[in-house]
Amino acid sequence: MLQLKGITKDYSVGGDKVRALKGIDIAFRKSEFVSVLGPSGCGKTTLLNIIGGLDHYTDGELFIDGISTKNYSDRDWDTYRNHRIGFIFQSYNLIPHQTICENVELALTISGVEKHERLKRAKEALDKVGLKGQYNKKPNQLSGGQCQRVAIARALVNEPEILLADEPTGALDTVTSVQIMDLIREIANERLVIMVTHNPELAEKYSTRIVRLLDGNIEGDTNPFPEEEEQALTKARTQAKAKENMPLDDKEQEKKRRKALKRANRKSKLSFLSALRLSARNLLSKFKRTLLVCFAGSIGIIGVASVLAVSSGVQNYIHDMQDDMLSGNPVTVSAEALDMSALMAGMSGFAQGDALKQSVENGYINVNYLIDYLVSRGDAMGAGMIKNDITDTYVEFVESMPKEYYSAIVKTYGLNLSNNIYTDYAFNGHENDRLSLTAATQIYTSMLEKTEYAQYSAYISLLTSNFMQAPSNPDFIISQYDFVTPADKSKIATKADEIMIVVSGDSDLNDLLLAQYGYYTQDEFLNIIFKAKDADEYNPDLDKNRFTYEELIGKTFTWYPNDEIFTATGNVSSPFKYSAQADNFANGKDLKITAILKPKDGISYGCLQAGFYYTSALADEIIANGKNSEIVRYLTDHNTDAFNSGSANIGGTTIRQGIMYDYSYTMDGQKYDDIGFVGSENQMNAMLGAMPGMQIQHVYSLSRRELGGNDIPSRIAIYPTDFDLKDSVTSYLETWNGDGDIKVGDETIAKADRTKITHTDNLAIVIDLVNDMITIVTSALIAFTALSLVVSTVMIAIITYVSVIERVKEIGVIRSLGGRKRDVSGLFNAETFIIGAISGIIGIAVTYGISGILNLILGSLFGIYTIASLPIGGALIMIGISIALTLISGLIPAGLAAKKDPVDALRTE
Repeated sequence: MLQLKGITKDYSVGGDKVRALKGIDIAFRKSEFVSVLGPSGCGKTTLLNIIGGLDHYTDGELFIDGISTKNYSDRDWDTYRNHRIGFIFQSYNLIPHQTICENVELALTISGVEKHERLKRAKEALDKVGLKGQYNKKPNQLSGGQCQRVAIARALVNEPEILLADEPTGALDTVTSVQIMDLIREIANERLVIMVTHNPELAEKYSTRIVRLLDGNIEGDTNPFPEEEEQALTKARTQAKAKENMPLDDKEQEKKRRKALKRANRKSKLSFLSALRLSARNLLSKFKRTLLVCFAGSIGIIGVASVLAVSSGVQNYIHDMQDDMLSGNPVTVSAEALDMSALMAGMSGFAQGDALKQSVENGYINVNYLIDYLVSRGDAMGAGMIKNDITDTYVEFVESMPKEYYSAIVKTYGLNLSNNIYTDYAFNGHENDRLSLTAATQIYTSMLEKTEYAQYSAYISLLTSNFMQAPSNPDFIISQYDFVTPADKSKIATKADEIMIVVSGDSDLNDLLLAQYGYYTQDEFLNIIFKAKDADEYNPDLDKNRFTYEELIGKTFTWYPNDEIFTATGNVSSPFKYSAQADNFANGKDLKITAILKPKDGISYGCLQAGFYYTSALADEIIANGKNSEIVRYLTDHNTDAFNSGSANIGGTTIRQGIMYDYSYTMDGQKYDDIGFVGSENQMNAMLGAMPGMQIQHVYSLSRRELGGNDIPSRIAIYPTDFDLKDSVTSYLETWNGDGDIKVGDETIAKADRTKITHTDNLAIVIDLVNDMITIVTSALIAFTALSLVVSTVMIAIITYVSVIERVKEIGVIRSLGGRKRDVSGLFNAETFIIGAISGIIGIAVTYGISGILNLILGSLFGIYTIASLPIGGALIMIGISIALTLISGLIPAGLAAKKDPVDALRTE
């Protein structure tokens, strides 16, 4: 079955060629016990390794069942060792971190035998060698003889045809040696056993054939093949060679040849799961070191995952806030507005620097570059201003939007109700008078100007607020606000004579607002200023820092139409006079406060700010009245949109023009009389007037819109149902600017008949800006923390290489059992896989721990308990990255392990 013909083997030692075998010619029978004797260095072990396929001959030919092995690939030799050869080594070569049963199973594992079958066969093999019941012991728990029995069981478990034993009793005592030799002789009754030994007595006693080697040559053979057997072998070889070279059209012979080759080349491999088990056993045997390596490998994962957790948590927090913020930041269409997106698009942070950079050319300063820049920036600023021509048709188009897209549409008309609403004020000298909100604001401003705190007077016009219009959808309001007043006595204002008060989340209203609406007396208001400045005039008894619900609701506000409060004068410079005090007015509408509302818990950006709100029904009534009022008709007849009011000092004479009114008040026992102007003050003027040392003229404007003279909305606010549907809202609005015809009601409007209408979505700009910033910061932090991943990868590569060095003998054992080079590299890849997986899991676990601590700290400080939140998908990705990096780091060490020569590996101590 086995024949060596002219086998030589050369080694390179120190640059010189050494011939270990010098033309060996020998054949072996299928069943015999052959002992190879000879002094050290004669080539015995080399011969055994060549027969076993661990080492390859330099020249000559090795025949197996008459088939030459000259063209065998590494894969063929692996299969040959696994299925036809069993090795028994002098030093046992057992894998220390595996049980003896697992050591025996290893050959079957490489053969691909199923778990239950290989366990059964391994136990049977151990039983045969006298180790029944000791399956779970480790090699270090056995004696030398028992270890050699395990090695014999491992060699026999795959039922090999040839058993190769290299000094099997060399490390054993005499009694144990006899036991092992009796066992080997029993095995030789069933198969070919070739044993290398130095002991002639053992060879004489147990062998059926003794072959003597000396200096690489066969010096003697006690039972050589007879001539007729030699001839039979030669004939078998000739026939096999003929089969290999036969014509391909001989199908029957081809079928037989393929069958023979298939039997000789049954494939063997170590599955990845088996490699994982072997590597896991090895790592567990070095548990402390493995844990430290995995923790060190997890540091980079912790850094990157923590950054991702915070980034994800912040983004989730923003996402959760979006619906809330959406209520306070609707999609709007305004007659005039600042387009933030267009403005930001024109504000490149590098543009100016680029302009200045280009202005230096060849040593000259070229100012034209900077001028070009300033002109382009000015154009960009102009492009940021929106002027929309809102028409009735466009309003109808907006109102035709699918109702599921929005919770409310609020049309506001730029009304200024401060001129038309009157209430009771407790001014000195006006204890029983009803004054307009406009007059009250002016009186407070004038009073402050008479004190040493005159510089703060301009803040009043900046910080006071007008009555605001509430959405007409009660359910939308109720979804965001709770009643502060008893629910059975509260209702959402819907009628023209109903108004509401909205307080902040802390249940407060600012003092200027309360003073403007008449809830403070004159002395109480001034006392607030004295307290703020810690002035001597401060009187603690006048402090009023809270109001009852009854005090707030019990106040009466009355709205009067334009024709009641504006009286024509016939004077060109001041065509109308305004009545600041309600005397003998008719046709007033008392406005009843129906509820005080407060934002629900968790609502930070509701649709209503703190203040006083009127209904759309009142707005409709004001417009219907205002359009027919005398003052609006005057503006229409004179083809102007507004009155401009104010005073100027010309040649020492004060010239006043516009809509004026008289007012008076008493302070510190002295009565003051003055003239006020109706209208909205220019905000820039007011801001400049609030600056110390600035003296400016106050300019006011009273427009037809403020007077209710325009029934086209100046602003349309659309409140999407949720943030996801906001895109549907904006997409719908964009169809107005698109190509083709659109249908509004029963009317079809062509593109040529539509002017461009630009909507503003400031929330989207803010959210996109914040998300971009988060992305930039996250990317920067990840890039920084990723350095630790590189360090971890290098470290794991080093640790894997150390593991390769530690497991060299195990590599030799696996190769001797038929394991492929790929199986060896797979073994170490499996080890790095496990390290990577554990590192990733540790990293993610620590990240979740850090996130929990961070959330508790920030939650206790700011009430945000989810600022760090790593999603499960992200965690799995990070574990995958950890595995991938460790696998990459282990490729080179695993490749080096696969290239280890099995003979050299088995010799490693």
